[in-house]
Amino acid sequence: MMKSKADEEDYWNSSKFKAFTFDDEDDEYSRLKESKQAVNSIRRLVEEDDDEDDVERVSWSGEPVGSISWSVRETAASNQRTDREPTFPKINTDTPTISKSHSGYSLSSLFKAGKTRGGNFQTFTDPLSDSSVRLYAPELRKPKSEYKDFVSDWSPEETVHRMQQGKAVSLEKFRSLQDKLLLLDFGVSAHDGNVITAVLIYLKRTLSKEVLFRELESRQTALRHFIHYLTETRDQRLLLELLRALGRTEDVALLQYKEHLSIADENKRRDFLKSCLSLPLSPEDSAHVQDHYTLMERQIIIEATDRQAERGGKVEIFQKFPRRASILNMPLITTLYYCCFYHYTESEGTYSSPLNIRHTFRISEKQYFVTALAARAKLKAWLDLDALFTSRNWLGFTRKKSPLSFHRVVDILQKNSAPTQVLQEYVGLIDDADLRISLAQKHKCHDIVINTYRDLKDRQLLLGYRGKVERGSAEERKINELLDNPQIRWKN
Repeated sequence: MMKSKADEEDYWNSSKFKAFTFDDEDDEYSRLKESKQAVNSIRRLVEEDDDEDDVERVSWSGEPVGSISWSVRETAASNQRTDREPTFPKINTDTPTISKSHSGYSLSSLFKAGKTRGGNFQTFTDPLSDSSVRLYAPELRKPKSEYKDFVSDWSPEETVHRMQQGKAVSLEKFRSLQDKLLLLDFGVSAHDGNVITAVLIYLKRTLSKEVLFRELESRQTALRHFIHYLTETRDQRLLLELLRALGRTEDVALLQYKEHLSIADENKRRDFLKSCLSLPLSPEDSAHVQDHYTLMERQIIIEATDRQAERGGKVEIFQKFPRRASILNMPLITTLYYCCFYHYTESEGTYSSPLNIRHTFRISEKQYFVTALAARAKLKAWLDLDALFTSRNWLGFTRKKSPLSFHRVVDILQKNSAPTQVLQEYVGLIDDADLRISLAQKHKCHDIVINTYRDLKDRQLLLGYRGKVERGSAEERKINELLDNPQIRWKN
């Protein structure tokens, strides 16, 4: 039964939702939150209803454009969508409809529209809950500029501008080569990498390789983006074709050389690296490939020998310090460290000798020194360190020499838990007095501090340090002897 006018006014005045009118355009968006709640309620009704009966499809002007289901869905998305979907899609005759039973309102009273060409309006109900309140939210009107859908006749420049704004566009309508290149040029001019990549993907799909390569050759920015895109997507075949078409033979060779990374078997990788020696590379890159092949060949020999020695159980160092990983495919410095750890005393004529590796791969003195120092300190082989630092001049005199500053040497030794006597020897070789005293105090090298204060002839500092050493210790007795020595001329 239809409600009377008084009942309707009483209903709207008592409801928390207000009726929609065209006259109050200023309040449309202020009631958007309430409208969305109503729309969400109606959406649940639409999605749960399986009634296949037809419902009249109307627009605000009364023309058929879509089902009630479509109108409700469009209303729910109206404040979020920015031209990502057509505003007026084609009519879908299979759209699920809403049950017409127990209707209290007609489409004409809800949407204020005229009759359709099909005749009378169908009605629908709103059984949202046990509550008698019915919630309806008509579609909010949008600016006219937003009614132009994403397949409209945008120019290349306008299309790029919309892509920058994150709006959905269709590139399919740009069929001519000129329009496609304009899209690419405008994307480059906009300095937007996402736009450039999107256009390049479209050109890759719609242009022949010959045309695409030819046009990219004169557009270096787009070319760099395309090469990066092919690299990231691992399209090696197309990337090789592109580089060959551009005449970049060295890049092609380097790309082929990188294929060794995908070879797991060490013997096959070594053979592949050997084949790469004939690639047309620059002299510097050729030397790198040669070293890589030589290193791989040597690692295979060392790995086989050491694996056999470890399994035999007769080599003490492998029993005391078992290998944690294979040396195969390790970097050059890691290989040198390994050989300094397990093969330090071997003669230079063997493949695993650290000195042989140093000379073969032209490792600098400083790099070799640091690596050998770290390896021998890890083994607590302090006598090897003494020999590493000792050098002889042409007169036959020996002295401690290091390509690395001695305070860094002390840090390495301390991290490897070197005893105080070893630390004291190298702390004393630091030239800077303040740094020497600081490190000596930090590592409790008392003799270094005492001797430095004696050399500075600073009686006050020596007196102050006497209070920091243990009473009755050898260090306290030494300080007392220095303070009582009449031959020292103290400066304070």
